[in-house]
Amino acid sequence: MSRSEFSRIADTRQIDALPEHLVASDAECAALARRFDLVAVKRLEATLSLAKQDAAILATGTLSADIVQSCAISGEDLPVLIREPLVLRFVPAGQHRPDEELELEANELDEIEFTGTSFDLGEAVAQSLVLAIDPFAEGPEAERVRREVLKNAAESGPFAALAAFKKDK
Repeated sequence: MSRSEFSRIADTRQIDALPEHLVASDAECAALARRFDLVAVKRLEATLSLAKQDAAILATGTLSADIVQSCAISGEDLPVLIREPLVLRFVPAGQHRPDEELELEANELDEIEFTGTSFDLGEAVAQSLVLAIDPFAEGPEAERVRREVLKNAAESGPFAALAAFKKDK
């Protein structure tokens, strides 16, 4: 099992009806921000109910996070609140076939393979966080920067040299 910045090991032999509430510490948030190239992860929490399904474990609940990411256009800090439903299924090694072609619907759950009698619930939450982030999020300055960049590109692009040459003739 790999080391994770937000590791919360769950044991399949100790699954009960009580929900699991996972909260990342300040150090874990800082490590996740570095890993996912974010300005900051200010808060990461998840509440999950675990249920056995034969040899698999079904985890359902909610992920909630406050992050700061960079605007895709201007690079400015962009605070974002993430609240995502989670549906994860942890399956013993050998039951998950990643090479098998499957038709999945949008509402179908993610399967995560584990070996032995434990799996890392925290790492699954961390991976769910990064999947919930909009990589093309734009802040309030995005349009201004976009116009400025396009104007500068037009003035100094490949056709600018031709225009200048034409003026000289």
